[in-house]
Amino acid sequence: MAELGLYSYQEEVVQRAIRGENVIIWLPTGGGKTRAAVYVTKKHLQNKPGAKVIVLVNKVHLVDQHYKNEFNPHLGRDYSLVPVTGDSDQKDFFAGAVKDSDVVICTAQILENALANLEEGKHVELTDFSLMIFDECHHTHKEGVYNKIMQRYVEKKLKGERRLPQILGLTASPGTGGAKSIEGAVDHVLQICANLDSAIVSSKEHALDLKRKVPRPMKRFDIVDRRPQDPFGDRLKSMMRLIHDFIEPVSGLTLREIGTQEYEADVVLLEKEGVTIKDRQLAQCALHLRQYNDALLINDTVRMVDAFRSLEDFYSTKTSTAVDGTDFFLLGLFQENEVKLRKLAGDARYENPKMGKLQGTLLQQFGQDDQKQSRGILFTKTRKSTHCLYDWVSNNPALRKAGIKAAILTGAGSGINYMTQNEQKETIRKFRDGSLNLLISTSIAEEGLDIPECNLVVRYGLLTNEIAQHQASGRARASGSVYSVIAPAHGRELNRERLNERLEELTSRAIGKIQEMAPREFQDKITEVQTMALLKKRLEERLKHVKKSRHNAADIRLVCRSCFVPVAYGGDIKLIDNAHYVNVNPDFEHYYKVGGQVRLDRSFQDWEPGRAIRCAACSKEWGMEMNYKKIALLPNLAIKNFAMDTPGGRTTVKKWKDITFTVEEFNFIKYCEDKFPGLTD
Repeated sequence: MAELGLYSYQEEVVQRAIRGENVIIWLPTGGGKTRAAVYVTKKHLQNKPGAKVIVLVNKVHLVDQHYKNEFNPHLGRDYSLVPVTGDSDQKDFFAGAVKDSDVVICTAQILENALANLEEGKHVELTDFSLMIFDECHHTHKEGVYNKIMQRYVEKKLKGERRLPQILGLTASPGTGGAKSIEGAVDHVLQICANLDSAIVSSKEHALDLKRKVPRPMKRFDIVDRRPQDPFGDRLKSMMRLIHDFIEPVSGLTLREIGTQEYEADVVLLEKEGVTIKDRQLAQCALHLRQYNDALLINDTVRMVDAFRSLEDFYSTKTSTAVDGTDFFLLGLFQENEVKLRKLAGDARYENPKMGKLQGTLLQQFGQDDQKQSRGILFTKTRKSTHCLYDWVSNNPALRKAGIKAAILTGAGSGINYMTQNEQKETIRKFRDGSLNLLISTSIAEEGLDIPECNLVVRYGLLTNEIAQHQASGRARASGSVYSVIAPAHGRELNRERLNERLEELTSRAIGKIQEMAPREFQDKITEVQTMALLKKRLEERLKHVKKSRHNAADIRLVCRSCFVPVAYGGDIKLIDNAHYVNVNPDFEHYYKVGGQVRLDRSFQDWEPGRAIRCAACSKEWGMEMNYKKIALLPNLAIKNFAMDTPGGRTTVKKWKDITFTVEEFNFIKYCEDKFPGLTD
């Protein structure tokens, strides 16, 4: 077994866990929480005959990372370990993998699925494990999958179950949950403790050793002068006001400042209102206003040409899908201004000053002869902005001369601007070996990833909470590293960064107060919080059942959210594997057209994706085909792309779980009998 030595502060924080207590280990990013968890696992397996450990993570790439980099090197010689992800063979035989292994490392959703699956040979129990480890355990709240698992645990505990596994949580920052008072922060951290049924431990005696081992980077605010003139943005705003005038007589328009996140929230609600009251003019104008507002936000974050391209891409899909006069007005407005916008976007006199400041910040780190081994992460808000910044870096002569070799790192998924898991792994590998030295990343790189120490972390155009700020700053761990915030003076980014500093301090104070509680007082508080949470959960489940039964499926009519054409009834929808909502009515094929093949980064046991599905009337995206058991080719629909006409009026929901009627399970045998008469005779 590889040597498993701990620093003094790690030895301090694992003591209660080694004694079998439920604890949350609170150490900063880079403090070695995972190594501490490996040590606890080793001691647990040595001291408890028949022990079985499960390590839960909240992101797929962390399964292999923890297995290859930490757990297997130190435990693999003496114990059997298995990593399980959604695209691994073990997923389909998870219960068997649990039975045959000493340590299982998997995404939390896989465990939750196995706990919920009552089929023989696929079901597991919490009591199958003697130790459960929750990585990044601050995510154990609300409807998160960590919390769903722990709600099962707490319910069993409150019923008197004695054979429950020990809990070990790992976090760099539980945060304040939005609270700005010490009382609210204490309540939030207590809630996390109650959700995990654990006390929170941190280094006290060896805090100085921890500080020396994990130094904080030098923080720098790189202040940007405001753009003196912005004719491109002014043109967009004038076009938006014309749209306001077009809809104002019927809407009684009240919207906040154009070009802000608040305005975007307002037009999202405006579109929903238009759909609900069956006013297509209002709904479509709101959709287009959101696109213009997004362009303004892009213009404020990256280049004018990026903002123009976002509009150009949007309107390129609209030229052949006009339904009525509203579409002709909106399309005509863009076409009338397209040439002028393109010309303004290419005028260097009015370029975003943030780009110049960002260039200077990067060159200050990478442009020096003694910084050949520099590594940096540039954090930005959206996938789209990572691509814009990558294009800018790649085509910037000064940055190329400085030796910057950049790559994008975003979340895994399907669709434009997503990465596959293999692409993520390859990008991180190249960053580790030095063939890349700058990651342009969304929040995916803030926590969990095994990324080498960086000299530079840049926060660019971000408004995030204190947890994200702490995680990001923790990436700058190299000697003399810099944490840079690029923002305008007195801007929202700067204000939020300063607020986050205060909230991080508030989190520390809240944890200190909880740690000062007498053990009996702490346990009484935890039990009280858990009891209230259980009662709330039961009430929510009862209300959810009532909501699901509000309407009969046959009384629901689904209409396209864009053109309002009725296309299906609620009774046409069936549920596959408690996850996929498909339309089984063969007449539905007359209402949609198919696009390109959908490609996903993983395979599934019973189904594979087909082609994209769009409304035949207006080309609104609806979902994709689903090839189930290689026999049933079914339209798999996203309810957010439809409105529902109910006996109580028209309504919209974002997710299927919020609909007001019950969807029956898909009967594969009946489907085959209906589609292929005589097949089962």
